[in-house]
Amino acid sequence: MPDASPSDDHLELLRRRALTEDAARPHAVQRRHDAGGRTARENIADLVDPGTFVEYGRFAIAAQRARRDVDDLIANTPGDGLLAGTASINGALFGRERSACAVLAYDYTVLAGTQGAVGHFKKDRLFELIERMRLPTVFFAEGGGGRPGDTDYPTVSSLDVPAFALWAKLSGLVPRIAVVKGRCFAGNAVIAGASDLIIATADTSIGMAGPAMIAGGGLGHVAPDDVGPLSVQAPNGVVDIVVADEAEAVAVTKQVLGYFQGATAPDGAADQNALRTMIPERARRAYPLKPIIETIADAGSVTFLRERFAREMVTALARIEGRPVGIIGNNTMVMAGAITAAASDKAARFLQLCDAFGLPVVSLVDCPGYMVGPAAEAEALVRRGSRLLVAGAALRVPMVAVILRRGYGLGAQAMMGGSLHQPVLTVAWPGAHLGPMGLEGAVRLGLRKELEAIADADEREERVRQATAAAQENAKALNAATLFEIDDVIDPADTRSLIAATLAASTGFGQDSPRPRFVDTF
Repeated sequence: MPDASPSDDHLELLRRRALTEDAARPHAVQRRHDAGGRTARENIADLVDPGTFVEYGRFAIAAQRARRDVDDLIANTPGDGLLAGTASINGALFGRERSACAVLAYDYTVLAGTQGAVGHFKKDRLFELIERMRLPTVFFAEGGGGRPGDTDYPTVSSLDVPAFALWAKLSGLVPRIAVVKGRCFAGNAVIAGASDLIIATADTSIGMAGPAMIAGGGLGHVAPDDVGPLSVQAPNGVVDIVVADEAEAVAVTKQVLGYFQGATAPDGAADQNALRTMIPERARRAYPLKPIIETIADAGSVTFLRERFAREMVTALARIEGRPVGIIGNNTMVMAGAITAAASDKAARFLQLCDAFGLPVVSLVDCPGYMVGPAAEAEALVRRGSRLLVAGAALRVPMVAVILRRGYGLGAQAMMGGSLHQPVLTVAWPGAHLGPMGLEGAVRLGLRKELEAIADADEREERVRQATAAAQENAKALNAATLFEIDDVIDPADTRSLIAATLAASTGFGQDSPRPRFVDTF
């Protein structure tokens, strides 16, 4: 019988392979754990289905042979600080084909997760494969940006590196989720910023330059955690979802990725009868929108995005009878739910995201119109506010619009793709009112001369009240329905079932339309 003992080459392979694992660098791993973090391999192991990770570039090392011993580089710079490969995520839900993904992770225990020459080669290789294989991608982007210490290749500027262009070209082609923990600067921040969604832990600081570059630019000394903390990057809309730590980040990533992997078996939902009492009878009383969304959607299926940015607009991913959907809605608790420049940015970009990856849209409308006035115009409202109209009109996925209470003016039209008839179904709840502008404002404008002729202030206001009441009667959703301006007035408890039935009938919607070129980064 031939000798079954491993050859010297095989033994060397096993030795070198062992050096790429976390166990080979216990001190580096311990420092990471002491700092409250997990290693790149630990995050990947938690994210992907067991035994499915196919690693690329395992034996890469930092390009620093001119100044460091090769054995030192093998021992201390495994993978050149970047892990990359393909894997299955959520395979139990979607099967192996639908769950195929790419995963990349900067390793903060290797040269602070900086971007090295060989690491760039690995990214180039993976990004090209992602395009060819159409793989949804998760990228753990923590790290300090470009690495100045590599020596083994000739370069002056390194501006010919193709990785960033290759990553950007994936926009609109495959969904890309960036996960950030701790410090993420320069090139690493661009990887996150050019992705579709950013999930960040509470201790994150993201910036287009780290402290060294800031000081080098003559802008003073800034502590790393003060460059772009989440107290800045969540309210300004950079970060989509804030989580406590990497374990929660991985759990949320799995849920968010699942929306782009397809439908699941229908799940249960809350008692739909509760919707009948969630809108206050008083037209000017604000109410929370979240409970309405969570009632309509499958139980536990809702993920709210950019919650601290433009809070007058709600954007969320969810499932309705197992089908993934995007939801937009007006939050009357902030600015009465009016469309501001920031709200339009938030909703328009979200519609692009849904459109690019085939998620139908549900629009929950309670809108008094666009925010108006000099302060609003100073925010470039004419241009930014129009983004929502353009994005809605370009949708290749079906939209269902539900007018909860108020649908006034261009703002309401923008919430429905530009017209009451742009959605595949437009319905209203029984207490809803529709009009070309806010009713009292319309009365004061239309009756201006008549009102000016009334000398007594109390009599004038009483005339306004009477005319507004008449306008409210005329603006009722049931009246709009008699002229077929909307498709139906419904029992709120039927909302979920009507959405599900309409989306089931809309599977052919937009199939002949060209794919969008990219999704805006903001």
